[in-house]
Amino acid sequence: MASSRLIIGITGASGIIYGIRLLEVLKILPVETHLVVTKAGQLTRSYETDMSLEQLKALADVYHANTNIAACIASGSFKTLGMIVAPCSMNSLAEIAHGVSNQLLTRAADVVLKERRRLVLIPREAPLHLGHLKNMMAVTEMGGMIYPPVPAFYQKPKNIAELVDETVGRVLDLFDLDHGLVKPWGEI
Repeated sequence: MASSRLIIGITGASGIIYGIRLLEVLKILPVETHLVVTKAGQLTRSYETDMSLEQLKALADVYHANTNIAACIASGSFKTLGMIVAPCSMNSLAEIAHGVSNQLLTRAADVVLKERRRLVLIPREAPLHLGHLKNMMAVTEMGGMIYPPVPAFYQKPKNIAELVDETVGRVLDLFDLDHGLVKPWGEI
């Protein structure tokens, strides 16, 4: 079971739909999900969705309070496939880039990096200044991946849900998880 655990982090950037959709898709896959949401992520949930905190928690197998720095996902001995932060605010990106781990979300990301597991951040800010870009570079140099939600239009998406699914599917591809959300180039 250890190799089929995945941490999902949700921060306060706009785009909580990415984190929600990841959890929905992972619910039907043989993956145990561990969810952690920042305080600002909770605010964004209330701004961008009609979903309650309890409904969001129910999408995950395990929910961890962001203040619980002693949660299992804060330890390298708790084996996972890695972590996806969707969406990832520039504040959380900066904390991850500089090893600031005074909350569970950034501690879990730090652990994923130190254990050389896959960390994928989906930043949702624009435009970017040099500090944002340097933080993205720092995370990349430590082994993390930056995956901005930039849709490919060759799939001819018909609505926002298909645009979201394209990003979610491509991110899950990075973990070699079969999801059926998008067809690879050449199979369309």
